[in-house]
Amino acid sequence: MATVPRSRAPRVVTWRPLREGDIAYVTALEAQIHVAPWTAGNFRDALAAGYSAQVAEREGRIVAFGVLMLGAGEAQLLNLSVVPDARREGLGGALLRRFLSDTLRLGALQVFLEVRVGNTAAIALYEREGFQGVARRAGYYPPGPDGVREDALVMRRDVGRNRIGGA
Repeated sequence: MATVPRSRAPRVVTWRPLREGDIAYVTALEAQIHVAPWTAGNFRDALAAGYSAQVAEREGRIVAFGVLMLGAGEAQLLNLSVVPDARREGLGGALLRRFLSDTLRLGALQVFLEVRVGNTAAIALYEREGFQGVARRAGYYPPGPDGVREDALVMRRDVGRNRIGGA
């Protein structure tokens, strides 16, 4: 008997702002994803401060989320997370490009972020989108399960009309 191959059609993703009612769920996801996760208070503070906070939903479930802080002439990507079973599907890049479009629209000239030096997948994503390493912060992140503090790579990208989407 022949088997029918699974459909490779892309599953629909809906993007929307993070809401107060999402915080408990996003905080639980964050705890599964990161060694030093954000707390519910961190997410609440980001919303209260008016930061750009986005989620991606697929089939009624949040599969990616992030927070971008905008300031005078610059922005800082504070959080960009994709749940493990939804990685390698382009969600991180799509969310990053959404945030980059926001920075351009709101007049930021540059965007900064910090990433664990050991997070090679994230660094590769950021480099594909035009970010470059500009500094390293020794022992920046709290100790992981191995008790070792990891360095942060500080990355920066100019924002310009010809730069959005990796062009």
